[in-house]
Amino acid sequence: QNMIREIEAKTILNTVPQPDDYFGLKYGINLYRGCQHQCIYCDSRSTCYGIENFADILVKMNAIELLEDALPRKRVLGTIGTGSMQDPYMPVERQYNLTGRALQVIAEHGFPVHVITKSDLVLRDLDVLRQIKQVYAAVSFTITTADDALGRQVEPGAPPVSDRLRAMSILADNGILTGVTMMPILPFIEDSPENVIEIVHLAHAHGAAYILPWMGMSLRSGSREYYYAQLDRRFPGLKQRYIRQYGLSYECSSPAAQVLYPLFQAECDRLGITTHMPIFTPRPVQRRQQRQLF
Repeated sequence: QNMIREIEAKTILNTVPQPDDYFGLKYGINLYRGCQHQCIYCDSRSTCYGIENFADILVKMNAIELLEDALPRKRVLGTIGTGSMQDPYMPVERQYNLTGRALQVIAEHGFPVHVITKSDLVLRDLDVLRQIKQVYAAVSFTITTADDALGRQVEPGAPPVSDRLRAMSILADNGILTGVTMMPILPFIEDSPENVIEIVHLAHAHGAAYILPWMGMSLRSGSREYYYAQLDRRFPGLKQRYIRQYGLSYECSSPAAQVLYPLFQAECDRLGITTHMPIFTPRPVQRRQQRQLF
């Protein structure tokens, strides 16, 4: 079983390669290493990231101090993203509250934020998100299947899809920009027109302003082996189809992608959901002089 270990980090705020006009990020923070959601397709298991055991959770105990130190030095006001290498609201966050505290610091310094998560725990921080939204706050929920039972198979440690949708609805009711990162859509598992259209309908019914699609997945050394082992366990016989279809490709686009994208787009257009999220344009930081006085 996974263990939780407390560590000290050297840095916490990284600059995202530009331009990122998809998620709209200028900076990224990873407050933990490893992830408890244990999604079978996670790219963070890839050997290139050098994480020995992705089930072990490392908690960056000095993350908040590092963030407090880093933000005042920034000359560009740009969106801070959470959740590129792990979910900022995995269960350990209930205990350590690093994400909640980081959002407080981000709010104090007037920076915009984009939270990407699979957890309804984000609702705990609704008040601070409402504060940040005066500048810009977006919360994207990753949803790859409309079906809770299938969700438990591919995202075994994450909250049910239905809980994410309920949380999205509450955020939308509170004026927070919210939507769906519909990715990855797993080939031969989730890439049916029925699943994709159902996600669009559920997203619309729960207040999503946007859906960002990817009809496929990535597989590379490290994550591929883990994913294939999980396919053998959960979807016997499917691994062979993947090997035939993709070999050692990194980009594994669904064979149905050319059918799915136009279908998806047409349904989003019909319901008035955008497939590009509204993003915050980076600008020079306006320092508030009063702060130095106190």
